[in-house]
Amino acid sequence: MKVALVMPSWLPEDIFPTKTAKAQVNYWQPLGVLYVAAALREAGHKVRFFDGSFLNHREVIDRIRSFKPEVVGIYANTPLWPKAVKTARDVKRVSDATVFVGGPYPSAMGRRALEKQGDIDALVVGEGEITMCRALERLERGHTLEGVRGIVYRDGERVVSNPPRKPIEDLDSLPFPARDLLEDKNLYVPPAGTYRRKPVAIVMTSRGCNARCIYCYQLTGERRIRYRSVDNVLAEIEECVEQGYREIRFLDDTFCGDYSRAKRIAQEMRRRGLDVTWFVSARVNQVDYELLRTFRSAGCWAIFFGAESGVQKNLNAIKKGITLEQTRRAVRAAKKAGLRVVTAFIFGIPGETYEEALRTIDFAIELDPDFVNFHTMTPFPGTELYERASELGHASHRLEDFTFEGAAFIPRTMTKEQIEELRRIAFRRFYSRPRYILRRILGIRTLDDMKLITRGLKSLFWIWVREDVFRVAGSRNPNR
Repeated sequence: MKVALVMPSWLPEDIFPTKTAKAQVNYWQPLGVLYVAAALREAGHKVRFFDGSFLNHREVIDRIRSFKPEVVGIYANTPLWPKAVKTARDVKRVSDATVFVGGPYPSAMGRRALEKQGDIDALVVGEGEITMCRALERLERGHTLEGVRGIVYRDGERVVSNPPRKPIEDLDSLPFPARDLLEDKNLYVPPAGTYRRKPVAIVMTSRGCNARCIYCYQLTGERRIRYRSVDNVLAEIEECVEQGYREIRFLDDTFCGDYSRAKRIAQEMRRRGLDVTWFVSARVNQVDYELLRTFRSAGCWAIFFGAESGVQKNLNAIKKGITLEQTRRAVRAAKKAGLRVVTAFIFGIPGETYEEALRTIDFAIELDPDFVNFHTMTPFPGTELYERASELGHASHRLEDFTFEGAAFIPRTMTKEQIEELRRIAFRRFYSRPRYILRRILGIRTLDDMKLITRGLKSLFWIWVREDVFRVAGSRNPNR
């Protein structure tokens, strides 16, 4: 069958504040879509991918019209859901294709996402590789989607929820993501400051996480980790090198969940002499200097830690499972090993006060990572926070706010205005420190480094301007 896989069209302003959107925007390889594409091609289907990250809505629809697919699969996370609905509606206007929508939002919402959307024929709930192949087998034979595990579908006026599909246990059995379907691999660039060489390939060596964070959604609903073999991971990295990629970003939730396996991956990358630099994410309680030194010797240049808060009470409230001292030790070890450090923090944690959030800013400055981001707490569907949102505070009804930027959740202990002000204060205090700016300037080695500094200064300018507007208007924090 002819299958079009689609990322709905979106703009940086849909996610980031208008004034700083162009400085903050970044694009990730849509790994889930590319895995599904590879599985469908292996099953004999003809697949195309149309990425609305770089196409406007009309261009996406025109390409679908020209391709004449029999099946269209649309990706949707929470903020993209309204755009996925719009895409499905217009696909039906130009095509007779069966329309599937998959991704985190439909997986979390299930039949509730389908009941009011007549232009969507079915949802893929959970991992899509096997589910889509089984669904297309049924359609090719002229059958309905009855009995296809992991599918919620429309049968006339009824919405039918089939039994869930179990998570894929043998991840080595999956074909590598179909990166050749990307029109220009150089367009997919992670956040500024978190890559050194281009093009960048996104790789996942495992799926799942065994932590219990209340804000984190797990696609399969399970709290465990499934690992690929070291040989399988290295084979994919070697394929990426052959395809011209010069950097790898490991996107696992818990890359270091198996300490010895993480170390073996690094050691094998070094032994094979692979010409790639790489960036990795890890939990602060799963690394030490020895492991990070091994990473550095194998080409790793930076590591991301989710620090989240500078107040232990608030870390406990979100069930992060780490301590402030573990974060301090991990950051120190990474710096000692010669790695750049990127951290992230969250404002709007249930029970967090304005004064505690200011302490989080102090903690970020104490850690002094190379880059830091300050997000807002977001109650994504399928998370404990989503289920308890009305108990713990107030959740926005606008899906467009579910971006880590839009203050989609407000705890009872703060206001939306305070959370927005805290982000401005945090970015200004962290990035406008003379010592930090001098370190960044002295660290300029490439044109991309210069562009990063320029973008950062532009963003700071708009933060300063907006803060001045608030000051003139007299809109100050009442708790100061």
